[in-house]
Amino acid sequence: MYKIYLSHNSIISSLGFNSETVVDNIKNEVSGISLIDDKTLYHNQFYGAMVDRNLLNKKFNAFQTEEVFTTLEKLMILSLMDVIVASKIKINASVGLIISTTKGNIDALDKKSKFPQSYAYLSRLGKALKTHFLFKTEPVIVSNACVSGILAISVAKRLIKEKMYKHVFIVSGDLVSNFVLSGFSSFQALSDLPCQPFSISRNGINLGEAISSILVTSNTNYLTKESVEILGDATCNDANHISGPSRSGEGLFRSVNAAIKEAEIKPQDIDYISAHGTSTVFNDEMEAIAFNRLGLQSVPLNSLKGYFGHTLGSSGLVETIVGMHSLNLNTLFFSKGFISLGVSKPLQIIDKTTYKKLDIFLKTSSGFGGANTALLLKSVS
Repeated sequence: MYKIYLSHNSIISSLGFNSETVVDNIKNEVSGISLIDDKTLYHNQFYGAMVDRNLLNKKFNAFQTEEVFTTLEKLMILSLMDVIVASKIKINASVGLIISTTKGNIDALDKKSKFPQSYAYLSRLGKALKTHFLFKTEPVIVSNACVSGILAISVAKRLIKEKMYKHVFIVSGDLVSNFVLSGFSSFQALSDLPCQPFSISRNGINLGEAISSILVTSNTNYLTKESVEILGDATCNDANHISGPSRSGEGLFRSVNAAIKEAEIKPQDIDYISAHGTSTVFNDEMEAIAFNRLGLQSVPLNSLKGYFGHTLGSSGLVETIVGMHSLNLNTLFFSKGFISLGVSKPLQIIDKTTYKKLDIFLKTSSGFGGANTALLLKSVS
């Protein structure tokens, strides 16, 4: 059997500038969400999680070249560099690059931006990262709303199985911007408090920034202590609504079912679920219905949105990485913000960080336009 693995990884967020620091903060139930009052960004105060710009520039300037990069590009370069250096893989024609994002350099459209509006094209990210790291092949841009992070893993898996590449690096990220804040505000989806996924008092999302990178490979020589094998993955679009999820959870139900079938496991083999858990009324209810239809209502489940908010196109990848560390540590992380169950179907929400022997976990994501993606991963340690 041709096995594909997730290996070296990096997270940059309000909780730290590497995966270990971020995971340690999550293990200690520390949230990176705070009340932000920045009139240059948004006209009202809002709860969110943003990367420290001063620290970003300090770290980036340590090796700055004459090239000029946007904030998102700097974050992606820092994150991806950590993974490339740690893996010791030489960039050649057998190494691919996937960039996962929802909005890319959308802040270039702001009239105050020092960058031309053409930087808002997603191809700009591809060009900037390819040139900086001297990739030999054209990057693949994955932009499918909030499932982009997991979908990028699915794409990388297929590229390796088709022997187009031996290794694929993925970097994923989005920024908290006026464009994004205004958009979610127009949906009345922003919470006026730190978010509370799956809780009865939940009233919307917090937006956040978490740029993440990972190595996808079939070569066991490049595995780390938290590496996992991809057992199965699937994507299903229920085409329910431009922004609202299916009320029956049909798309998520089908994607998880398909991933389980490919993995050749049973629902009871799943030790832990890392849900999308945006903290909106409709998303959390949809997931609860889907998980109950799948017979997964008793599996320990959390949402990580209470730690760094909804990070859009990066959410699936960053939460996958945290899940990988969860398996390695045999630790179920507290679903930050959860108080009391507020969905119509039973779920086993993780209400306290606890030790438990873990082997297989399910990561799910859902997004605008009816997109739903599922990923099953197994520890190799």
